[in-house]
Amino acid sequence: MITVHDLAVRVGARLLMSEVSFQVVDGDRVGLVGRNGAGKTTLTKVLSGTVQPTEGRVEVSGELGYLPQDTHSGDDTESVISRILSARGLDEVLRRLRRAEEEMADMSLTEAKREKAMNRYPRLEAELDAVGGYAAEAEAKRMAANLGLPNRLLEQELGTLSGGQRRRVELARILFSQATTMILDEPTNHLDADSVVWLREYLMSYRGGLIVISHDVQLVEQVVNKVFYLDANRAVIDVYNMGWKQYLRQREDDEKRRRRERQGAEKKASALTAQAEKMRAKATKAVAAQNMLRRAERMLSATEGERQKDRVASLRFPKPAPSGKTPLMAEGLSKSYGSLEIFTDVDLAIDRGSRVVILGLNGAGKTTLLRILAGVDLPDTGEIQPGHGLRIGYYAQEHETLDLDRTVLENMMSAAIELPEVEARKILGSFLFTGDDVHKPARVLSGGEKTRLALATLVVSSANVLLLDEPTNNLDPASREEILGALAAFEGAVVLVSHDPGAVTALSPERVLVMPDAVEDLWNSEYEELVQLA
Repeated sequence: MITVHDLAVRVGARLLMSEVSFQVVDGDRVGLVGRNGAGKTTLTKVLSGTVQPTEGRVEVSGELGYLPQDTHSGDDTESVISRILSARGLDEVLRRLRRAEEEMADMSLTEAKREKAMNRYPRLEAELDAVGGYAAEAEAKRMAANLGLPNRLLEQELGTLSGGQRRRVELARILFSQATTMILDEPTNHLDADSVVWLREYLMSYRGGLIVISHDVQLVEQVVNKVFYLDANRAVIDVYNMGWKQYLRQREDDEKRRRRERQGAEKKASALTAQAEKMRAKATKAVAAQNMLRRAERMLSATEGERQKDRVASLRFPKPAPSGKTPLMAEGLSKSYGSLEIFTDVDLAIDRGSRVVILGLNGAGKTTLLRILAGVDLPDTGEIQPGHGLRIGYYAQEHETLDLDRTVLENMMSAAIELPEVEARKILGSFLFTGDDVHKPARVLSGGEKTRLALATLVVSSANVLLLDEPTNNLDPASREEILGALAAFEGAVVLVSHDPGAVTALSPERVLVMPDAVEDLWNSEYEELVQLA
């Protein structure tokens, strides 16, 4: 259970919310909504104890499972299965049990040491049974498979995984932990279609308390039975004890009611004001006139008008820098992590203004290929051949292109060294970074804000080849539409990795590269289904 008392949260000089009180108990499945940058992710950090509130207090009873947007938890040398099992302490018990088995069978040890191991073994088995035994290990493996982590990955070290795979490990760990309350920030990011369906069904049957931030409309519709709306303009949270569709209808009805009440109040106040103006000329009625004017002011102040609409980032890519006919080529690329071969012998030519979508199931190497094309990682074999005038703009799904220790403005200026600060601030303003926001370090930004900043740095880069890895993740619907419109109008080349069918449709791709076999084909409607499966 989570209980919040008179919470206030500030980021720098900006007040995100104040006088917030609510409770989340077993059976509550709360959808936390609000525009990008409203403070949703910051609130989840406060609730999880990662960030301290400015005022008020948060009380958590029972075990809390928290999935942040950006996570790289765990030791890089730890195996995937150990990381998941550690949620219940199973990893350490199994480690000691297997060590005892080895010592019992090790004839190089003294008889006394082998006997000591034999005496320890039944105690360890009892300890294992107490936390679920081998059935719990099988449960963890099934859960991992349902989230797109096949058995072949379970013995790999965390450090060999992609950002998306690592996040799925953390999600599997939290679900396996049997936490009594969960806070999940964009849990469907990096999941394929089957995994998303499984997660929805799991969360619908979850009996503890749940707070979820998600731009997956179907997940919100099916799972949520309460809605907390974080109003960035009023710095408050409105609580709706209803499901998503009822919430949308209620919001619409509330806006209509406010509009009617405001119009009625304005009409009455106007009549009172007009009458008062006529009476003011007479000394005997001056006091009455003043009372009428004050009554009109009170009438207007007591009536809430239509809520201010949320601002949306304005995104337009400038004309790309001139380039040759084929600004980017790759020949014979291969990549492996240890004994695991990701892909081999990939050839690719990106012509000026071309549109290419890279598809494939999770783990097929889509992100790895983009990182190699961007020059972030090196291939094991093969080479990148930059063409005349090549200027790459790379958007990484885990925001690795941002320097988290630098401010928003510093990140922007480093992306375009010759850009005047005034112009940089103007562009940042169109991406909703205004005033003191530009001086915030990038590490404190929400996932949506990091997405907007990363896209802003692309805008000033004059790139003629955009390499985009899940650019619509973490964005509210209005911001997503802005990005898709900008992509459709961009005159340069685009190489896109996305689970978002709308993003692929907006791009109007000409070609598709299906990984890991690097099969290249002309785009056709049959590939649309693979976008969601990928």
